[in-house]
Amino acid sequence: MTSAPDRAPGIFGAQYLWTTIGALALVFLNAFENLAVTTVMPVVSAALGGSSLYALAFAAPLAAGVIGLVAGGNWSDRSGPAAPMYVSGALFVLGLLLAGTAQTMGMVVVGRLVQGFGGGAISVALYVIVARIYPPDLHQKIFAGFAAAWVVPSLVGPVLAGLVAQYVSWHWVFLGVVGLVLGAIVLMVPAVRGLPPQAEREHPEPWAFGRIGWAVLTAAAVLALNLSQEAPDAAAAVIALVSVVVALLALRPLVPRGTLSARRGLPTVILVRGFVAAAFFGAEVYIPYLLIDEYSFDPALAGLALTGSALAWAGTSWLQGRLGDRLSDVLSVRLGSALVLAGILIAVATAAWLLSPLVIMLGWLLGAGGMGLMYPRLSTMTLARSTPQNQGFNSAAVQIADSLGAALALATTGLIVAAFAVFGGATTFAATFVFAAVLALAALIVAGRVAEPSSDTLR
Repeated sequence: MTSAPDRAPGIFGAQYLWTTIGALALVFLNAFENLAVTTVMPVVSAALGGSSLYALAFAAPLAAGVIGLVAGGNWSDRSGPAAPMYVSGALFVLGLLLAGTAQTMGMVVVGRLVQGFGGGAISVALYVIVARIYPPDLHQKIFAGFAAAWVVPSLVGPVLAGLVAQYVSWHWVFLGVVGLVLGAIVLMVPAVRGLPPQAEREHPEPWAFGRIGWAVLTAAAVLALNLSQEAPDAAAAVIALVSVVVALLALRPLVPRGTLSARRGLPTVILVRGFVAAAFFGAEVYIPYLLIDEYSFDPALAGLALTGSALAWAGTSWLQGRLGDRLSDVLSVRLGSALVLAGILIAVATAAWLLSPLVIMLGWLLGAGGMGLMYPRLSTMTLARSTPQNQGFNSAAVQIADSLGAALALATTGLIVAAFAVFGGATTFAATFVFAAVLALAALIVAGRVAEPSSDTLR
């Protein structure tokens, strides 16, 4: 009688168990914090009198995340992921502490800035850890785990954060995560500590000070755009225009050539990713705000809109994966962009005519469904059109497009809120949604150019 061959250990096998739990926990907590803050920020803004800094509280971590992505990736290439993970984890915790103990909206923004830098660097370090610890046949499983770790907080995070803010204090939405983040990092220490230092290579990766500098300039331009509303009217317009130009110029070295001109193929894939991130997230942060401010929802109930959108996103992500080649890349991106546009237009109508709140909550399912339909495709298209020499650069470019697109959109919506404040709340919300709709329309217009120049599958 012969014994069956030993089954290769999975990601939860004894060899990888604690590393897997720690990595999934870090992804989970990062996702939870993003969604939780979206839910409770209207409460924070009201408590601290910080409505003028509302958009900046979201744009700041996105802008800082661009620096974290570039610097963390470069540091991991030079010396391995251990030191970047420890330092970025410490910065993430420091940001939580600053925001959680803040007595002014300005300090909340500072905390979010530090938290965003740490979160961006953590995400890169985790990818490098996966590459260096797990064998290739487990990569798909661990990344599927990462995806699940993003979905689960979407289901519980908004409502839980709303309940904490409503019955305890909004401070604990930040402070309650600190110990969990530290615990997750501790779980990963044994495996990460055993990795050989990358610097022992014959030709270690040099510091990419040029790219880091461009990332810093990009983030500074986004923050300047946010703060321009504090300047006198004439100066504000000049500062805003200069900030946008500087941000776009600084972005060019961080993305594939031709991205800003919608060159057919990979450059447009990156551009569409930036447009839809800007449109969707630029609108989404104002949906709980609208429900709380205009419809008197409590934070937990307002969070249900985000929970429903997360379910729609997850559902259409699964669907497009099941459809496979039966749904072409171009059609997936076109249909996804159209659904995002439809969801935002429903938000415009709801705010403009104060329709039933169920309209915007149900309409936002369309927008989230569109994101789920095309986001995985855009990621897959990016990797499929990359070589081993530029996979890291292109992967970073996709994440930078996400962060910067959303950050610029949020900065601009902050200016719109300031400009329309005299017209009252509902009109202000409608104006922000109109701007997001323009961005979604831009994505729909260029969607067909995601196909490679030689492709004839423009369906």
